[in-house]
Amino acid sequence: MAILNTTTAKADNTETGERTASLDTPTRKLREKSGVTVSVIVKKAKDEPPATPTKTDIVLKKLKSAKGVTMQVLMDATGWQAHSVRGFLSGTIKKKLGHELLSETGKDGQRRYRIVEAKTAG
Repeated sequence: MAILNTTTAKADNTETGERTASLDTPTRKLREKSGVTVSVIVKKAKDEPPATPTKTDIVLKKLKSAKGVTMQVLMDATGWQAHSVRGFLSGTIKKKLGHELLSETGKDGQRRYRIVEAKTAG
């Protein structure tokens, strides 16, 4: 659960030239209106739990499995149509991210895709 830090500040009073502000951590400029109290809610990124995995993360995780993954499983996991999954595999996985993608047809006749781990020279 994220912890929110609530800070209250009073804007400049232009008539008397006074400035009263009590900010623990200034994160952005407050609106300057005389006599107006502005509340700022500061979210700390460190305190938040990791965000839900993106569709790219989900597809990569499934592609890294030893057995590979079928087109239908990827379609069900992402909610995409077949042509969108194929375009994502070609454009993002292979071209943008530079992974080597292997496509194999199993004994059951189902085509499976998986990422081949690069072998290190040594």
